Amino acid sequence: MLFAIIIGGLIGYAFGKFPGFLVGAALGAFLMNRLKQRLIGKLQSMQSGFIESVFAVMGALCKADGVVSRDEIQVAEAMFARFRLNETQKATARAAFNRGKDPAFDLDAELNRFLQMSGRQPAFLQMFLQVQVSAVAADGEVHPAEHAMLVRIARGLGLPESQVDQLEAMLRGGQAGQAPGGRRSSTQQVEDAYKVLGVSSSVTDAELKKAYRKLMSENHPDKLAGKGLPESMREMAEQRTREISHAYDVVRQARSAGASA
Repeated sequence: MLFAIIIGGLIGYAFGKFPGFLVGAALGAFLMNRLKQRLIGKLQSMQSGFIESVFAVMGALCKADGVVSRDEIQVAEAMFARFRLNETQKATARAAFNRGKDPAFDLDAELNRFLQMSGRQPAFLQMFLQVQVSAVAADGEVHPAEHAMLVRIARGLGLPESQVDQLEAMLRGGQAGQAPGGRRSSTQQVEDAYKVLGVSSSVTDAELKKAYRKLMSENHPDKLAGKGLPESMREMAEQRTREISHAYDVVRQARSAGASA
C-alpha cells in the first residue's frame, strides 16, 4: 500500500509538483485498495466454491452404491465439524451434498468446474481427492462402485489412478497400523510409505529426499491458504503433511536397518 502511494505521488509530482503529488498519492491508494478488495473477493469466492464442489461430489460418491446410508450422512456431518464450517457454510455444504445425490447430477461438469476454479494446482486436486477418500473410508468399507467412482474422480481431475492407492495407503498409515486380522506387518507399512511418497522402492536416497521435499512444499498449509484453500480445511492439510513426514521416516528407518543388517 505504502509503495503504491509513493509511486503514485512521484508520478503526480512529475506532472504537477506538490499538488500533483497529493493527487497521485491519493489515486495510488485508491487503486491499491480496489485491487486488494478484488483479490479478497476472489479468494472468498474460491473458498466458497471449494466447499461446494467438495460436498457435491461427496454426495454423488455416497450415492454410488445405490443408496446413501445413515452412516454416510453422519460422515458428511462429521466433515462439517472437522472443517469448522459456520452455519452459512453448513447450509451451502448440505445443499451441495443433496445436489450431488440427485440422479441428474453431472459429475464430470462439477469436476471440470473445480479444475477451472483451482487453477489445476496439484496440491488442491490431491486435497480434493483426499477428502473424498476419507469420506468413503470413514465407515471402514469401500464399496466396489465407490472405488470405481474414486478412480473416475481422480481421472476427471487429471490425476493418475495411483493417487487413489496413495491416499488409501496414507489413511492406513494413520489408522494405528491396524488391519483385519491383526497388525499390519512392517513390510506392508514400508510399501504403503513408498506409495504415500509416490516413488518406488528402487529410488536413490537423493531421489527419495527430493520427492519428499517436493510433496512437503506443495502441501504446506500456509502456501495452500495463500492460494485459496479454506481455513476450515487447514487441519486436513496439516494432517497430510504429517502423514507425508511419517512415511518418509518409515522409509528412512527401513533403509537404515537394511544397510546395517
